[in-house]
Order: sequence, then C-alpha cells, then structure tokens
Amino acid sequence: MRGLLFLLSALMVVGLGFWAYNENYATQDSIREVRDLNRQIGEAHARLRMLNAEWAYLNRPDRLRDLADLNFDRLGLLPLIPDGFGRVDQVIYPALPFGPLDGSVMASSDGEEPL
Repeated sequence: MRGLLFLLSALMVVGLGFWAYNENYATQDSIREVRDLNRQIGEAHARLRMLNAEWAYLNRPDRLRDLADLNFDRLGLLPLIPDGFGRVDQVIYPALPFGPLDGSVMASSDGEEPL
C-alpha cells in the first residue's frame, strides 16, 4: 500500500511538472504575442500621425485656393472666401418625387378586388 502511495505521488509530481512546463511556454508565447501586437499598434499610430500630417498639408487653404484657380475653367470651382460658407438650414434640398396623387386610396384585405 505504501509503495502504491509513493508511486501515485511520484506520478502526480511528474504530471504537475509537465503541466508547469507547458504553462511556462504558453505564457512566454502569450507575452511574445502581446509584445508583437503592441509593436503593431505603435506602428499604426505612427502611420496615422503621418497620414494626419499629410492630410493637413494637402488641405492648406492657400493650396486649395491655387488649385481652384488653376482648374476654374474645367471644374467651375469658386475661390475659397470666408463669406462663401453658409449654414445647414440655408441649404435647399430637392423635393422628393411623388407619383400623381388624387387623394383616394383603394384597399382590400379579403383578397377580392375593391369596388
């Protein structure tokens, strides 16, 4: 009986050692993956800062004004002036197209033709 207890204890120690070994390597893999993800996030932030700077550079008012002047004959763009902007409530939207309405509606729910 005593030998069986020692054998079971030894098997448990070996099993726990094997489990700890696997958990150690799984943890190291997870740490490596988190490190790679943090690096990718940092690169994405740097790319985003560069794109925002490029966008700000390309949307300079003097550059847009020059482009509007150069392409006026082709595009008909007006020069950018402070008075050229309006409010949303000043925008006139086109009316939605409706078919001819004569005011009467014919409906039937029993499957028969309405009279």
